[in-house]
Amino acid sequence: MPFTPLSPTTTAEPNALTHIDRIHRWSIYHRLLDLDIPCTCSMGQPLRVEVNHPSTAFQVWSVVRQITASRSDKIDWLNTCWRKSK
Repeated sequence: MPFTPLSPTTTAEPNALTHIDRIHRWSIYHRLLDLDIPCTCSMGQPLRVEVNHPSTAFQVWSVVRQITASRSDKIDWLNTCWRKSK
Protein backbone atom coordinates (compact mmCIF):
# COMPACT_ATOMS: atom_id res chain seq x y z
CA MET A 1 0.00 0.00 0.00
CA PRO A 2 1.57 3.35 -0.99
CA PHE A 3 2.36 6.10 1.48
CA THR A 4 -0.42 8.68 1.44
CA PRO A 5 0.63 12.03 2.88
CA LEU A 6 -1.73 13.98 5.07
CA SER A 7 -3.58 16.75 3.31
CA PRO A 8 -3.31 20.00 5.25
CA THR A 9 -5.79 22.73 4.58
CA THR A 10 -4.93 25.49 2.17
CA THR A 11 -5.72 28.18 4.75
CA ALA A 12 -3.19 30.14 6.78
CA GLU A 13 -2.97 27.20 9.21
CA PRO A 14 -1.02 24.49 7.37
CA ASN A 15 -1.15 22.06 10.30
CA ALA A 16 -4.96 21.88 10.46
CA LEU A 17 -6.30 18.52 9.34
CA THR A 18 -9.81 18.97 7.99
CA HIS A 19 -10.32 15.59 6.32
CA ILE A 20 -10.82 13.79 9.66
CA ASP A 21 -14.42 13.33 10.75
CA ARG A 22 -15.62 14.25 14.22
CA ILE A 23 -15.90 10.63 15.34
CA HIS A 24 -12.21 9.87 14.73
CA ARG A 25 -10.80 13.29 15.56
CA TRP A 26 -11.07 12.89 19.34
CA SER A 27 -9.37 9.44 19.33
CA ILE A 28 -6.57 10.75 17.12
CA TYR A 29 -6.15 13.80 19.35
CA HIS A 30 -5.76 11.70 22.50
CA ARG A 31 -3.35 9.26 20.84
CA LEU A 32 -1.17 12.15 19.61
CA LEU A 33 -1.11 13.56 23.14
CA ASP A 34 -0.03 10.11 24.41
CA LEU A 35 2.88 10.34 21.96
CA ASP A 36 3.76 13.86 23.23
CA ILE A 37 2.91 15.41 19.87
CA PRO A 38 1.60 18.96 20.41
CA CYS A 39 -1.94 19.32 19.10
CA THR A 40 -5.26 21.02 19.77
CA CYS A 41 -8.80 19.90 19.18
CA SER A 42 -11.70 22.26 19.80
CA MET A 43 -15.35 21.45 19.24
CA GLY A 44 -16.36 22.18 15.66
CA GLN A 45 -12.78 22.92 14.61
CA PRO A 46 -10.21 20.83 12.71
CA LEU A 47 -7.53 18.93 14.58
CA ARG A 48 -4.37 21.04 14.63
CA VAL A 49 -1.02 19.31 14.96
CA GLU A 50 2.43 20.83 15.38
CA VAL A 51 4.78 19.00 13.02
CA ASN A 52 8.40 20.14 13.21
CA HIS A 53 10.21 16.99 12.14
CA PRO A 54 9.71 14.27 9.50
CA SER A 55 9.45 11.58 12.17
CA THR A 56 6.57 13.49 13.76
CA ALA A 57 4.82 13.71 10.39
CA PHE A 58 5.18 9.95 10.00
CA GLN A 59 3.79 9.34 13.50
CA VAL A 60 0.78 11.55 12.77
CA TRP A 61 0.19 9.75 9.46
CA SER A 62 0.46 6.39 11.22
CA VAL A 63 -2.01 7.33 13.97
CA VAL A 64 -4.51 8.75 11.47
CA ARG A 65 -4.22 5.65 9.31
CA GLN A 66 -4.53 3.27 12.24
CA ILE A 67 -7.74 4.92 13.43
CA THR A 68 -9.39 5.75 10.10
CA ALA A 69 -8.46 2.79 7.86
CA SER A 70 -11.11 0.19 7.25
CA ARG A 71 -10.66 -3.34 8.54
CA SER A 72 -10.17 -4.65 5.01
CA ASP A 73 -7.47 -2.03 4.31
CA LYS A 74 -5.63 -3.09 7.47
CA ILE A 75 -5.88 -6.76 6.48
CA ASP A 76 -4.57 -6.01 2.98
CA TRP A 77 -1.67 -4.02 4.43
CA LEU A 78 -0.74 -6.83 6.84
CA ASN A 79 -0.94 -9.42 4.03
CA THR A 80 1.36 -7.26 1.88
CA CYS A 81 3.85 -6.97 4.74
CA TRP A 82 3.68 -10.71 5.31
CA ARG A 83 4.35 -11.50 1.63
CA LYS A 84 7.29 -9.09 1.50
CA SER A 85 8.87 -10.58 4.60
CA LYS A 86 9.10 -14.08 3.09
